[in-house]
Amino acid sequence: MRTDRYDACAFKARVDDILEEFVGRERDQLLDIDPRLLPVADQLVLASGQGKRLRAAFCYWGWRAAGQPDSDAFVKAAAALELVHAAASVHDDIIDDSPLRHGLPTAQTALHAPRQRTPAFEQTGKALAMLVGDLLMALAGQLFVTSGLPAAYLSRARPLWAVLARELIAGECLEILCTGAVPDVTESLKVVRYKTAKYTVEQPLLIGGALGGADGRLRKAFSAYGLPLGEAFQLRDDLLGLFGDESRTGKANLDDLRARRPTALLAETWRAVDSLQREQLTRLLDLAEPDDADLCALRDLMTEVGAPDRIEQMITARVEEATHALSGVPAPAARALTELAHAATTRRY
Repeated sequence: MRTDRYDACAFKARVDDILEEFVGRERDQLLDIDPRLLPVADQLVLASGQGKRLRAAFCYWGWRAAGQPDSDAFVKAAAALELVHAAASVHDDIIDDSPLRHGLPTAQTALHAPRQRTPAFEQTGKALAMLVGDLLMALAGQLFVTSGLPAAYLSRARPLWAVLARELIAGECLEILCTGAVPDVTESLKVVRYKTAKYTVEQPLLIGGALGGADGRLRKAFSAYGLPLGEAFQLRDDLLGLFGDESRTGKANLDDLRARRPTALLAETWRAVDSLQREQLTRLLDLAEPDDADLCALRDLMTEVGAPDRIEQMITARVEEATHALSGVPAPAARALTELAHAATTRRY
């Protein structure tokens, strides 16, 4: 990544090394307080050690697009966004009561109280996981301000952190409020935009650009690229959530059905079904404990009415809109962001 060519593996390794060292120190400091904190400390390491490092990469190319050179201090600052993602993932898994992420037990599952404990401790896992997420968010801020970048640079981007947090929380709240309601495409896309799109692509780019001194024209291009691409990223995630290979996604395909999450995929299905199909869809959505046969029935119905194809069209249109917005971005950064756009939306896990 020390040239103008985008090397995803090399960049991921740089971010992984930074987080391993930083979070490793935090783990040790927790254990210095009390060795009983070992399970919590280990979850900090596990939660921060996962992911493709896309948010840090978008932040990096926002910096480079602003005309700044490669910088180890900047990569450290960009890595802080991966801790935001780790925190959001831990909290999201609590909200959704998800048992798996990346094929491993989620924090609340791993931290669940031992069987010999009384029923009063049934919520221990969720309570401890919530605190793990809170600490990860705090550590994100600490890593950012101690990255080694000049204070004047950091001050340019600091207000954007409040915007990122506000929009992320708003998206999570909207998803909770929309869960179980009548599926609606407009509402689903609003959840997508605030829960995922902005903090995954747009805000990392804007933070990187602000650190690098990007002008208004470039910031406008970042938003024009980041919003549709972030939506496409989540739409792909929705498809993988129901149609993906569990051995590759590391998540249970039944999660979205069981939680009745307000995905655009579900909303498109609801819009397209006839009256008899809607009765079937309602019955499937109302199941307390759906099984594999119910999942197959739901997927068959979605396919029958063309909902997955419609989501694919929405993804394609948004990627095209995003890459078109790069026309005014300097060439090396535009090439890298084009590669990132396709990597983020053509993935199979």
